[in-house]
Amino acid sequence: MGNSFIESSKKALLDFIEAAGKQALLFFRTLYWTIESIKQNRFDLKNLNSQMSRIGVESITMVIITGLSVGMVLVVQTGFQFKRFGALDYVGGVVGLSMTKELAPILTAIVLAGRVGSSIAAELGTMKITEQIDALETMATNPIEYLVVPRFWACTIMLFFLTVISNMVGILGGSLVAMEQLNLTFNAFMDSVLLLLRVYDLMGGLFKSIIFGGIIAIIGCYKGFSTVGGAEGVGKATTDSVVVAIMLILASNYFLTEMINRFDAVFAAYLI
Repeated sequence: MGNSFIESSKKALLDFIEAAGKQALLFFRTLYWTIESIKQNRFDLKNLNSQMSRIGVESITMVIITGLSVGMVLVVQTGFQFKRFGALDYVGGVVGLSMTKELAPILTAIVLAGRVGSSIAAELGTMKITEQIDALETMATNPIEYLVVPRFWACTIMLFFLTVISNMVGILGGSLVAMEQLNLTFNAFMDSVLLLLRVYDLMGGLFKSIIFGGIIAIIGCYKGFSTVGGAEGVGKATTDSVVVAIMLILASNYFLTEMINRFDAVFAAYLI
């Protein structure tokens, strides 16, 4: 039994390393074919615009509901506690910092991983099992350039703008609750936001959103290209793409936060 456990653990570790390597390779190949398509003046802007509309515009409603809910709940949870200590003037700043630095990038990415990552995996997985990807290769069309590049950049770009929307809606929703339940004025709430929130904090959260967008696209495309086993395989690829993307988003968030904080400390010391 002990040997069986060791062997299964070893196999799982090797499979993980192999999958990570293939995903990294897909990322670098995506960058390579992006540069090549631009150099040879064949970058498919029409396809990119179509993907941006499908990924970004059609996700706005979900992002608005998510951001609004989170901003309002933040004020409900923190406002009354701050009121006990006479610190209501800081409610807006806390909401602004929480939304821009962590909650908006993370939650928007998770929403997109569920909606867009699964869609990409299902679409490409269906193409794989119906041999449409093989047909592209026989027509001298590179599948990565035609299928992955526009999805990667559309997801990366649109998650950035969706996070901006989530930030705005979350802070606005928080201000409405603060005015209604805490008797704060809109100006007092926004003054607190402007007092505590720095441009660096805002840009740090938006930088995270760019990385998260790339993760969602690469995982979705990789799972789609790796699909085997017919309709059941498509379902498994779809589920795996969401689970793996969310796990990587949460794991990478720690390292990105640590990196951003270290840069912040360096810049602060330099400015002093």
